[in-house]
Amino acid sequence: MTIQITVRDVPAKVRDELAARAALQGQSMQEYLRKELERLAARPTVHTWLEQVRKRKRSSQIRVSAQEILKTRDADRR
Repeated sequence: MTIQITVRDVPAKVRDELAARAALQGQSMQEYLRKELERLAARPTVHTWLEQVRKRKRSSQIRVSAQEILKTRDADRR
């Protein structure tokens, strides 16, 4: 079952940009926005992602010092 969503008070500049992006992809604005909303909904929020990272970090019990991180970073730059 599909649901209709109405977004009010969208600035003309934003609407024009979205219409241009849709046109570049050969889509109607409705098609473009639906796909963008699906893509957005498929990704976790930043808060959820950070919680997942924190849980993995706690469960792994691995500690890496800042010096080790910087040393590895610097080695990769050579």
